[in-house]
Amino acid sequence: MRKKKTKTSKKKASRRAAPASRKTKAARTSRKSAAAAERPLPATQRPAPVIAPVLPPHRPPAAKRQSKAPPAILIMGPTASGKTALAVELVKQLPCEIISVDSAQLYKGMNVGTGKPGPEVLSRAPHHLLDIIEPHESYSAARFRDDALTLMREITERERIPLLVGGTMLYFKALIEGLSELPEADPVIRLVIDTMAEQEGWPAVHAKLGRVDPETAARLDPNDAQRIQRAMEVYSITNKPMSELLRKPRYVYFPYTAFKIALVPGDREVLHERIARRFQAMLDAGLVAELKGLREEYGLEAGMPSMRCVGYRQAWEHLEGRLGADALREEGIAATRQLAKRQLTWLRAMDGVTEFDCLADDLPQMVLEYLRHELEALVVAGEA
Repeated sequence: MRKKKTKTSKKKASRRAAPASRKTKAARTSRKSAAAAERPLPATQRPAPVIAPVLPPHRPPAAKRQSKAPPAILIMGPTASGKTALAVELVKQLPCEIISVDSAQLYKGMNVGTGKPGPEVLSRAPHHLLDIIEPHESYSAARFRDDALTLMREITERERIPLLVGGTMLYFKALIEGLSELPEADPVIRLVIDTMAEQEGWPAVHAKLGRVDPETAARLDPNDAQRIQRAMEVYSITNKPMSELLRKPRYVYFPYTAFKIALVPGDREVLHERIARRFQAMLDAGLVAELKGLREEYGLEAGMPSMRCVGYRQAWEHLEGRLGADALREEGIAATRQLAKRQLTWLRAMDGVTEFDCLADDLPQMVLEYLRHELEALVVAGEA
């Protein structure tokens, strides 16, 4: 707070000057000089300030620059990259709780085809957001964001670290970057679009999307039914292209220091071999029988989001008699490889990601060492 200056009264000044008759002229001159020295000089007469040399700014690690926000660890990667196995190892060494970021593992009863962790793994490393909805229900990225932020806050309040693990990149993007203002799903409009696709095929619907929203159509595969349907639905409801709505600025609330870890294969062919073995293991474990039971229990339809998941879509075609056993295996592996390709494309476009080779033998040790270093830096910065 700035202090106010006070003026000396004339009475006090004259009292101090009372013995002036005994003062010499030199003394009076000296006193005037001293008083003048105490008065500030006009701005035009002040000496130039001494300026310290400008040094390059010090740039501490990102964790230190964001020291006020609690940590959150994000393990992202393509299917068959070993995300769950890594997360289970991390919770042995760090005070973490796992939140699943997998749009297929949300569904109850869909265990084999989603690669959902089994009871033995879950007993050692419990997961949040598994088995929370029925296969006939829908779940959105917006709902995931709300659920995840609620869980993250609760985990942080328990003085633990949220560890988000999965391959649904849209969910990660929604969590970190927020969501645009898009309309809620409309079952009637979706039924109209599905009927159109049944009659004309999804490539034809994709072509129609290209006439009203060429930007969105250009980035979608002509057979990407789920995303084509959503883009057409948004246009039907708002009469505006989804690409235009997505460009609108949005408020982002993500009060965490995110350590984003991407598991990327050093050799793509090895990942493809893993994918083939993984899908064959699902078939051997009873994927087709699982789907048959789900269809009987829930009265599912092919157009439901749960049945568009890779593996279940191909198994559905097999149960309908449109795919033989060999074709089921081949198409399931091919679809999984395409999924992995899309996941890697998302990862390459994401900022602030630290990559690790998911095929490395010492992957858990490398990731653990990195996280310990970053978490320690975060604590030190918070104490500064």
